[in-house]
This record gives sequence, C-alpha cells and structure tokens, in this order.
Amino acid sequence: MNQATTTAPEGAQPDFSTFGLDAAILRAIVEQGYTTPTPIQQQAIPIALQGRDLMGAAQTGTGKTAGFSLPILQRLVPTQSASVSPARHPVRALILAPTRELADQVADNVATYAKHTQLRSAVVFGGVDIRPQIEALRAGVEIVIATPGRLLDHVQQKSINLSQVQILVLDEADRMLDMGFLPDLQRIVNLLPQSRQTLLFSATFSDDIKKLARSFLRDPATIEVARRNSTNENVTQTVYAVAEPDKHRALVQVLRERELKQVIVFVNKKLGAGRLSRLLERDGIPATAIHGDRSQAERTKALEDFKAGTIEVLVATDVAARGLDISALPAVINFDIPYNAEDYVHRIGRTGRAGATGDAISFCSPEEERSMADIEKLIKSPLKREALRLPARERFGDERPAGRADGARPARDDARAPRDDARPPRADRDDSRGDRPARSHGATGHGIRHGRGAPVDEFFLKPYEPSGASVAAAKAESEADKPAATSAIKRKQNVGLLLGGYKR
Repeated sequence: MNQATTTAPEGAQPDFSTFGLDAAILRAIVEQGYTTPTPIQQQAIPIALQGRDLMGAAQTGTGKTAGFSLPILQRLVPTQSASVSPARHPVRALILAPTRELADQVADNVATYAKHTQLRSAVVFGGVDIRPQIEALRAGVEIVIATPGRLLDHVQQKSINLSQVQILVLDEADRMLDMGFLPDLQRIVNLLPQSRQTLLFSATFSDDIKKLARSFLRDPATIEVARRNSTNENVTQTVYAVAEPDKHRALVQVLRERELKQVIVFVNKKLGAGRLSRLLERDGIPATAIHGDRSQAERTKALEDFKAGTIEVLVATDVAARGLDISALPAVINFDIPYNAEDYVHRIGRTGRAGATGDAISFCSPEEERSMADIEKLIKSPLKREALRLPARERFGDERPAGRADGARPARDDARAPRDDARPPRADRDDSRGDRPARSHGATGHGIRHGRGAPVDEFFLKPYEPSGASVAAAKAESEADKPAATSAIKRKQNVGLLLGGYKR
C-alpha cells in the first residue's frame, strides 16, 4: 500500500488555485473567505483528483470535509447539466456519515461549494418525514449525503438508484465500521459498481479498523497529517479527580468560575443527559440536552439555540461528538469519561478548531481511572490529575449556625440557667407521691403502663365468668336442637337403606 505521510513543504503556502479547480468552485471558496488549504487538504485533494482510493487521518476540525467535497465537485463538473430531466442527474457520488448532524453539516458544505455549478445535492437521514426526501431524489441529484439506515430505506422504496455511483466517501470511517454499521455498509457497497473511487476520512484509525477499511479500498494511499490518534495542541487538557456524587457541584463551580457561556458537556447515557440539563436549569444555567432519543426537530432546535447563545450549556451524548462545527467554542467538558478512548479525541476536537485555542476539562472518578488510562495510552500522553476544591454540600433543612464552619452547635449560655418556673427539688416531689395508689402489674400479666395517677377498676382485671342466666339460656337452646339433629341422622340412615348401604 502506498503511503503519503509527508507534510507540506515549508516556505510559500499553496492556495486553492494550485489544485486546478474549476473557476465556479474557486469562486465559492473565495466567498467563504478561505485562501490557504489546511495540511489534510494539501495532501488529500491532489490524490483524490487523480481518482485514487484514499484513507485520510487528521485531527477533527482541520478541514476533512473540504478535503473530499472539493475533489468530488471537480470530478463531476464535466458531467453537469442544466436540464430539468431527472435522467440527466443520476447519483454519481455517495457520502455516508454516521449521524444526522454530521450528514446535515456535510450537505451544507457541499451545497456551498457547488452553488455556482449545475450540480445538485440532497441529504437523507432518519428521524424526519421520508416523503420530501423521496421527492428530492426523484427530481435528480448527482451527490447524495446519507446515513446508512435511511439510505437503505430509500433503496427499499426504490426512490434511489446507485448503479452509476463513481465516488464513495465514508466520513468518520472508524465510527462507521466500529459502531455496528458494517452490515449496512456491506449491503450498500454491494449495490455500487466495482469500478469506483472510495475515500475514507476520520480523526482516528485503529489498526483493526484500518484492516476492515481496506476491504472496501483498492491500493489506497494513506495520509496521516498528524500523529495517529493525537489531540490538538491548541487544546489545553485538564483532568479533575472528582467523586461521582460531586460531579454536579464540580460542573456548576467550573462553569461559574471560568464564566463559560458556550460549552458542550458530554455524558455517556441518554438518561444522564436529560437529568443533568434539568439540574443545570434548576441552578439558573440555561441548558438543554441532545441525544439519540430526541426527535430530529428537537435536536435541530437545540443546536440552533446553542449556536444563537440562547442556551449556554449543551449536554450531549457522543451522537453530537461527530462532525459538529461550532465556531469559537471555548471549551468542552467530559462529565463522564467515555467508554471508548477514541471518543475522547473526537469530543475534545469540538474546541480549538481552525487554529483557535480551547479547553478540554474532564471529571474523573475513581471508578473511571481505567478508562482514563486507556485514553492516555491512546494519545501517548499522561494527563495529570488535579484537585478541585468544592463548596460544602448543601442539604435541605440544614440550618447550621454561620459562626462554625464544622457545623457544630455553639454552647448555649443559658442552657443550665435556673428558671423561675423550674420544678421543685426532687425531695419535695417525692413527698407528694405518698397518697398516690400503687400500680398493679401482676394482675394484667403484660406489664401494661397506665396513665400516671389514673385509678384502676378491679372489675376489668378479673377473668370472664358467665352469669347463671346466660348458662341456662345456652342449655335450653342446645336441648331444642337435639330433635332436629336426630331426625336428620335418621333420614340419612333411611337413604342409606334404600341404596343398600345398611343391612340389619
């Protein structure tokens, strides 16, 4: 396999015009204010323009999207058509992304770079009505950006034809292959022509993932702009040793002390994201959650509010760690240490983008030390644990005096001061007990304590004895029942004789 790991030569920096891009594409690039390509773009664009398969690894936020979208547009410009006929706009390029947010972002970039051409693009993902997507696909598009599941839905609906695809892109390829997408990817690849170009881009590549990825490529060139699985040098990483029950207080303290007004807080579980956002709202910090269980409309609104500044804290699972491009994000916080060490690289890649600086703060409990050790092994850099002094835990109903930090009660000066209405001395009280009747416990047999000074009626302490009248009445009733019982027995005997049960 050919390697292309050299960095761009020092000295004069190339610009996008050196790649031989079409004038319409260059015009869109200039309008976006881009002049100098990033290292991944400098190396990936020339190779992709040659039609070769490519595996590109670069840190998140270094321009991977332009690294594959610009070559795609350049290769498809000769086939563009102004015709309104769908037959003149077959699907020629397919870009697959693991999440809806990443797919939507890639689609925006492709549409921006292609706005001065006749090339059409569409994005399809789940969580929304499929009918508008079907209409867009049937109208004819050259470039489709999709998540694997929804793309297979369209294949089943026969609303898309992949037989003319020339270029396949797997964005965030490690996630695509590592998070259960492999069966869907294999089904999709089987629908594509074998003579195609395949591009894989991601921030991280493990050795196992690279082996799996090679099954989709033919003699690929590999580009690793930075050291594999490395983190951005512009991001300051801080790890606080915090017990699990204290993480909420630690988060509130860090947000307030650092005056962070736009920060992404990552958690591992969906339920934890919703719960943490509600706790922050209760603390007076505008927050919302984004995770896989929320509808696409809710997730889109949460991102829009966060970008607009209405929401200061976006609590997210790793569904938001892939591809979100938020300009000037000052910090990210790992409320939970990720289970997968590679997710740490993607999480902290949300800050420090495009040459800016950022902070990555992590709260590590003793139970998460093993996961943190895996992260240090992956990035090949130790992360020093720092102590975070937290305020005393607040408890409901706690009314400790402000004068003592330890919460102990101060001595009461009047605790043993004599009172005017104090009880008389014990000797005087004992003298007044002489005329009280003694309490009898033996009669009850259970040691029942009666009210102090209450008289005890001996009648209620005696066992039950029936009166003579009640005994006579019971005896008379018993005698009255005897004839009826005798006749019943005789009837039974008569029935038995009829049935041959008795012999005399």
